[in-house]
Amino acid sequence: MISPMPKQNTLAKDIQKLIQAILKALGYNTTRKRTWHQHVVPYQDDWAVRREGNQRITSKHRKQSTAIKKAKTLAKRYKADVIIHRESGGIRERISYSQD
Repeated sequence: MISPMPKQNTLAKDIQKLIQAILKALGYNTTRKRTWHQHVVPYQDDWAVRREGNQRITSKHRKQSTAIKKAKTLAKRYKADVIIHRESGGIRERISYSQD
């Protein structure tokens, strides 16, 4: 026998839908769109290009300059940004190819 869904679960979903409808009516975007921003990050003893939000890397390179070239190519294609990180992990530079 399959048990029916708890009323709390459906009530929570109904409240969530109501909040989303109110926010949409007020002009707020309730769905978060993924970006195509490309990060050049240290990876093991090399450098890697990683799309923002991804755990896996897009490509691995021996030199940072090669990784930057790859990231720029992808960012131009998707009208995104390139975020270049230092070896320590901090952000060194941000290059924008997005249309404002």
